[in-house]
This record gives sequence, C-alpha cells and structure tokens, in this order.
Amino acid sequence: MDWKILTTIILSILLVGCAADTEPIKPADDSKATAEGVKTVVDANNQFALDLYSKLKGEGGNVFFSPYSISTALAMTYEGARGQTAEEMKGVFYFPDSDVMRPSFARIYNLINKEDKKYKLHTANALWAQQDYAFLPEYLGLVEQYYGGKTTNLDFVTKTEESRKIINDWVEDKTNNKIKDLIPPGAINAMTRLVLTNAIYFKGNWLKQFKKSDTYEADFRVSPDKTVKVEMMSMSGKESKFNYAETEELQILEMLYDGEELSMLLLLPREDDITALENSLTAEKLDEWKGMLREREIVVNIPKFTFETKYFMVPTLTEMGMPTAFSANADFSGMDGTRNLFISNVIHQAFVEVNEEGTEAAAATAVIVALTAMPTNMFIADHPFIFIIQERETGDILFLGKVMDPGAE
Repeated sequence: MDWKILTTIILSILLVGCAADTEPIKPADDSKATAEGVKTVVDANNQFALDLYSKLKGEGGNVFFSPYSISTALAMTYEGARGQTAEEMKGVFYFPDSDVMRPSFARIYNLINKEDKKYKLHTANALWAQQDYAFLPEYLGLVEQYYGGKTTNLDFVTKTEESRKIINDWVEDKTNNKIKDLIPPGAINAMTRLVLTNAIYFKGNWLKQFKKSDTYEADFRVSPDKTVKVEMMSMSGKESKFNYAETEELQILEMLYDGEELSMLLLLPREDDITALENSLTAEKLDEWKGMLREREIVVNIPKFTFETKYFMVPTLTEMGMPTAFSANADFSGMDGTRNLFISNVIHQAFVEVNEEGTEAAAATAVIVALTAMPTNMFIADHPFIFIIQERETGDILFLGKVMDPGAE
C-alpha cells in the first residue's frame, strides 16, 4: 500500500473531534458561530486539502501536511488582504464571508483546544511584528479576537537571527519538540515586517492497540520493481472489529483513537498503482465512502512508519491561483493602511509517527510578510559601500574609502 493517501486523509485526526490540553483562546468571539457556519469552514478546509494534495502528489515520495494549519495561517493573513489579492486567496482557500468565517474559525479553535479528553490535541496562533512598524490596531485586534493570535514585537532589522530563533523556539514548544527549525536561515531578513504562525500537535492511542509481539517483518511494494522491508503491525480475532467498507477499486478502514472522538481513515487501492485512487478522490467521493462504513471483524495489517515533510509553498499556491499575494502588486493594506507589503514566503513542516500504541502528529506554518521596497526613511548598510570624510564648508574630500568586509583588518 502507498501511504501517501493515508497521510492526506489523516486530516481527520485534526478535524474530527477536536480537543486539547490547553485552555481555549481568550478572548475568542465564537458566540455568533453556527453549526452551518462551522461546517462551511470545515468543508472549505477539506476541499483545500484535496486540492493541495493533487499538487503535492506529483513531487513523488511521502506526502504529509496539515491543511488546518496552512488554512489558519493564511486566514489570518487574508484578514489584511484587499482587492484582487483577497479575491485570489479566497478562491484558493474557499473562505466564506467574514461574518461566517471569523466566528467559525474561533469555534473550531476552541473545540480543538477543549479540555477533558483522552488524547492530546492543541493548536496555537501567533503574530510576530517588526517593533517599530505601524500595523493597524484593528487588524491586530481582529486576529487576536477570532484566531487567538497575540502579537509579539521583534526586531527583524537589526536582530534578524535572534528573531528567527524566538519564532522557531515557539513553534518547537507548541509542537512538543517535533517541528524544529521551521524558518531556515535567510527566510527572514531586514525587509521582514510580519510573521504569522500556526502550530498544531496531536497524540492519541488507538482504542484497540496492536500487540508488539504480533508485529512482524514484511515486504512492502513501493513500486512494481521495488520492495522494502517494514515492521508490519497485525491484529485479528474477535477483538479486531472496525468500521470497514469496500468497492471494486478499494478498501476503506476506520481506526478509532481512545475517547472515540478521533479516527484515522485508510484507503487501500485493490491494485498496487495508487494513481487511479488519487484521480478519483474528491470531497464528495470521500463522504460517499465514509457513509458506507459498517463495523465488522477484519484482519488488519498496517506498517509502522515515521517521517517528516517540509514545503516551501509559494510556487504551489501561485499555481493554485493566488499569485498577486507574492508580488509587488499585493494589497495587504488591511494590515497597515498601505500597499507596501507582500508575502515573501509560506513554509509548512509536518511530522507523523504511527506505531502499535497510536499516532503522534505535528505541523506548523509560517507566513512571512515583507516590504515590497525599501522605504525612504531606512538606511541599512548590509552590503559594500563607499564612504567619504569631508570638510563641510568647502566640500573638500579629506578621506575616501570603500567597505567590502567590515570585519577584515
């Protein structure tokens, strides 16, 4: 079985039965959220998930990402977008109107972070702003009110590396040390004015755990001409009852996590070639398959696996339909009242481990917003320059020099 499809459908871990160890965001205005509105936002997230998967699958190898994390980070960014920039972002992420979107995002956030659960699931948002840049208070207040994204002032101009470390440390802490070095060196610089981050972490035990003594070494067919050895978990007998369905093309298995609020769906094509399944996978088809599930006794054999992924998403999101946000024509005037900002990078990193006990998954997204051009009131000599010492009254040049390496003697 090709586990690319499993790692995509694992979004059900992140959305079906949201819960957490942390307190709900406060203040979080979800009082106007309705069940219909929440479903609209969830449907939008799921459709974006499948759209993005259709792009990432072509890169080869394993695929794993959190559509919730990406959508949330870009939703906070979208709140500051205007004009064509906003329209393109809305089209890619299927965002509903603000009166539905804002309270629904707040409700989902609070559901994810609810207390009293048998698993760990929590998410957090944060804004990291250049300390002397004039962001609109209403924008920062809106993000905090509906997304729980509090603003921390940093100095990207003169303390770039220190700022990067602070953000990465926050991400690492919020993901139980699973997402490290989200923002690589060079991704933020003196032109950076805002970084928007989302982090999500999940750890849950299977409702019916596999016995380690039943795990065995087995062959896994990566392709018709390549086989690898894996540790195959196994369960059978009267205790091995799961929600299951099948068609002529595939088998569908649902495995519950302790608490019975979260589950993992596995879609296994009948043939080794997963392409046909990928091409038929739509939100409507997924709902149809889920509706077919019925509990039955079944022999289950799935491999243990652990891997990480990292995506630099500007090319992909551009191809999906939002190029303006990444160009000099971007309009994020809802953030600062000007059109001086654009998205310079979108970085997403994810981790997943599946074993006999259960599943651990984490992901984080950073949206980096920078200046489209250096403002006239800034002078940053961070590259070679010429200097002159003159007598001011006459303009007589007393000394003239060029700095190529300030550290050289």
